[in-house]
Amino acid sequence: MKQVLISGKKVTLRTRTMEDMPLLYNLIYGMEHPEWKQYDAPYFPHEHRTYEQFLERWGTDFSSNELPDDLLIEVNGNIVGIVTYYWESQATRWLEGGIVIYSPDHWSGGYGAEALSLWVGFLFENLDIGRVGITTWSGNPRMMRCAEKVGMQLEGRMRKCRYYEGVYYDSIRMGITREEWDALHTI
Repeated sequence: MKQVLISGKKVTLRTRTMEDMPLLYNLIYGMEHPEWKQYDAPYFPHEHRTYEQFLERWGTDFSSNELPDDLLIEVNGNIVGIVTYYWESQATRWLEGGIVIYSPDHWSGGYGAEALSLWVGFLFENLDIGRVGITTWSGNPRMMRCAEKVGMQLEGRMRKCRYYEGVYYDSIRMGITREEWDALHTI
């Protein structure tokens, strides 16, 4: 993977290495019911994977020159989360980003907003895209605030399509166009 290191005031985004994989595995699968999963699409089951299955899914080829589709989020040298992207439709350049802060100690402290901002900037700088979006749900108000802090706007609300623990929630789509991003970051 192309080596990437992006430093902000609170967080650093960087490429994963093989040495990171045991810790990342533990953050994701180290607890049966991790607290972060209560906010990160809890309506989808958190299916346990063995370490070997995890390595198959997350890859072990760290020598590619491809642009990474995820970066680790570090605070003071400690891995606390990950940012990701995936193509909703690569043919139409429709890209969706994502972020998970696994460590509850780093929620609501501005770490996610800075990480997402660094990530969106990196994606616009390295990919020929017109927009970066995120999808969340109305049960995750911190994610919606994080996206707003980065400059994303509500683009869609699919009402009552996420059913979780006896309650209906909305699916939320937010995004920012390249022009909006550039206007916010012009010096």
